[in-house]
Amino acid sequence: MRLFLLFLLVPLCEIALFIQVGGAIGLGLTLAIVILTAVLGAALVRSQGLLVLSELRDSLHDLKDPTEPLAHGAMILFSGALLLTPGFLTDTIGLSMMVPAVRSAVFRFARDRLVVQELAYGSTARPPETDVVEGEFEELSDEPVDDRGIERRRTL
Repeated sequence: MRLFLLFLLVPLCEIALFIQVGGAIGLGLTLAIVILTAVLGAALVRSQGLLVLSELRDSLHDLKDPTEPLAHGAMILFSGALLLTPGFLTDTIGLSMMVPAVRSAVFRFARDRLVVQELAYGSTARPPETDVVEGEFEELSDEPVDDRGIERRRTL
C-alpha cells in the first residue's frame, strides 16, 4: 500500500511543481532547468561513482568492511536515476543524495535500524555431511615380503 501511495503521490507532486514553477518562470526556463539537472546529474554520478569505486577497491584491498562504500555506490546509482527522471522533487532528492555527508547520514540511519543475521566472505557452500572418508590406498598381496619389499612366493 505504501508503494502504491508513493507511485501515486510523487507524480502528482511533480505535476503540481511543474505548474507552479512554469507559471512563475515560464515554460522555456522550466524545461532548461529540467535538462540542466539531467546533464549535471549524469556528470555528478560519474565523478562520485568513480570516487566511491576507488574507496571500495581500497577497502577490499585492505580487507576492511566494504559495507559503507557499497551503500554509497547504491545511493549514487539511485540518485542518478532520480536526477534523470524529469521533475523538481526527484531532482532535489537526487542532488541531495550526491552530497557525501547526506549519504553518510542516510547510511548511519539505515545501519542503526538493520540487523545483520549472517555475514560470510568467500564461498558459503558446505560439503555434505557423510560417513565417507577420502584417502589413498594400495592393495597388498597376501604373499610374504622380504626386507627389500620383494614378494617371496611360497612353494609347497
